[in-house]
Amino acid sequence: MELLTIVFTSFPIIAILAVIALLLPYFMRALGFHPDYDGEKFDFNGKKALIVTTSHNTLNKPGETKGKKTGVASSELTIPYYEFLDNGVEVDLASIKGGEIPIDPQTMLYFIKSKLDKRFHKDGNALEKLKNSQCIDDVDFTNYDLILVAGGWGAAYDLGYSETLGSKISEAYHARSIIGGVCHGPLGFINAKDKDGKLLIAGRKMTAVTNKQVKQLGISMTPQHPETELKKAGVIFDSKSKMIDLFANLTVVDDEERFVTGQNQNAGHETAQKMMSILASREIN
Repeated sequence: MELLTIVFTSFPIIAILAVIALLLPYFMRALGFHPDYDGEKFDFNGKKALIVTTSHNTLNKPGETKGKKTGVASSELTIPYYEFLDNGVEVDLASIKGGEIPIDPQTMLYFIKSKLDKRFHKDGNALEKLKNSQCIDDVDFTNYDLILVAGGWGAAYDLGYSETLGSKISEAYHARSIIGGVCHGPLGFINAKDKDGKLLIAGRKMTAVTNKQVKQLGISMTPQHPETELKKAGVIFDSKSKMIDLFANLTVVDDEERFVTGQNQNAGHETAQKMMSILASREIN
């Protein structure tokens, strides 16, 4: 009898918690997380895109090797992947070390997971590419019309330290590829140089995840922070801010229309779309 009393007394609390759990994904979207984007349709059969990611899988403090699991932010890979694929583009995946790309488990929580995350993880072909990504050392970036560097906390440990990635981005730029980056992804540009040996992104308008968002999420132990590093490289940094920057969103195209950057996980659709729009206008002209 006492047990039944406890159960029935607790039922209203359980019901309230269940409703909150059910509504949480809708609440996140209402605040601006993973917003819908009504994009254009392109006929890009024969075009190729490369999505580049981190290979780092541990959120560790300086000098330590242990920590929570991390990697690429899932939607920053999956959303551009299907934006490109659904418009006829052949999409390949590459990472700093090659092999299986680590997905940050926090970005796969039920109230954060995007529709395209769910689609990707039911797509056998996509999962095969995720498990067996190409190593950037072995990839000719000049073969791709579109190159997008995805972010996530793992990217703060390897993208900006890779001289190889910097060199590959330089080669792609000189081959006239359209280059994009989302969230921590633009860290992959900071070692790219022009033909005179100067930093390729100096003086360009760009965005990336803000220092405010990093601070608000309480993950400041990573060795590089995009806003700080891009400013050091001479970027004209722009961003939008909300009370909580996790829900802010901005996509920036540089004046030359060669780099498209998205502020955070909310910019995947628009970043990929603007890259394709630039490619389409180039085809017309």
